[in-house]
Amino acid sequence: MMINQTAKISAQRVFLVVVVLALSMRGHAQPPALSTNIPGGLPQMSSTNAQPLMEQQALDQLKRMSTTLSATKAFTFNTRSTMEVPAKNGQFVTLFADSQISLQRPNKLRAHVMGELATFDLYYDGTNIVAFAPTNNVYSMTNAPDTIDATLRFVEEKTGIHIPSADIMYSDPYSVLTNGLDSAFVVGTATVDGAPCVHLAFRNPGVNWEIWIETGSSALPRRLVATYTDVQNFPRFMVEFSNWNLHPDLPAGTFTFNPPPGAKQIEFHSPAGQRGP
Repeated sequence: MMINQTAKISAQRVFLVVVVLALSMRGHAQPPALSTNIPGGLPQMSSTNAQPLMEQQALDQLKRMSTTLSATKAFTFNTRSTMEVPAKNGQFVTLFADSQISLQRPNKLRAHVMGELATFDLYYDGTNIVAFAPTNNVYSMTNAPDTIDATLRFVEEKTGIHIPSADIMYSDPYSVLTNGLDSAFVVGTATVDGAPCVHLAFRNPGVNWEIWIETGSSALPRRLVATYTDVQNFPRFMVEFSNWNLHPDLPAGTFTFNPPPGAKQIEFHSPAGQRGP
C-alpha cells in the first residue's frame, strides 16, 4: 500500500491520494491465543503460540458482512479515518479525514472526502469518472469502466486516488479481503457507537488488520484498523463507519458532476507523475 507524505491539489496537477479506506490489505493476521484475564476484564495475549491459524467462525462472520453488502443494490454511509504518514523530517504524524459515500450497483458511485490529506469529490456515473477539488475549483475527467469493481481498480492504478473503504464497496468484498489470507481469528465481542459487534483479526504478509462487524441481522462493518508491518515505524490506519442506510433515496443527479462557475478542467496524473488517459 502506497503511503504518501502529502496530497496536494494545484491547477497544474491533481494527484489526490486519500487513505485507503480502506484496506487494500489482503490477508490478515492471526494473533496468539488468549489466556488469563487482567483485572477489569481485558484479555491478556499469550506469546507462547505465534503460529498462524484459520478460524472458520472468523471467516463466516466476514462472509456475513460481505453477503449483506453484496445483496444491497444501493447504500450510503459515512467514515472517520486516521492515517499515520511520514512528515518532512521522517517523523510520523497522524492525519484525519471524513468521507460521505453513496453507491448504487452496478455502476454509480459518489464520494465526498474532507481532511488533512485532501479534500475532493469523486463522481462515477457509469461512463465517466470525475475528481473535483473545490479548494482550487479544478477537476479532472476521464472515461471509466462500466462497473464499480473495475472503476475502483482503474482509479487507484491510473490516478493514485484511494477511496476510504474501497474494499467493502466491491460486489464481493469477501473475495477481496481474503485474497492472500494467512490467518483469521475471533478476538471477542465489543460495542462500537452503541452497536454490539464481533471483533475479528486477520493477517497477510506486510499487514495485520482487524474489523468490527455488527452482530445483528445487518452484519455491517463499524470499525477497521490496519498495521503495515513492512513499513518503517509500523504505521496504522483506522476507519470508523457510521450512518449506514441500506435503502437510501438517491436523487437522479447524485452521481452527475456539473462544473461550478469558473471551474478549470485539468488532466489526471498517474501515481508516478505520468499523465494518465
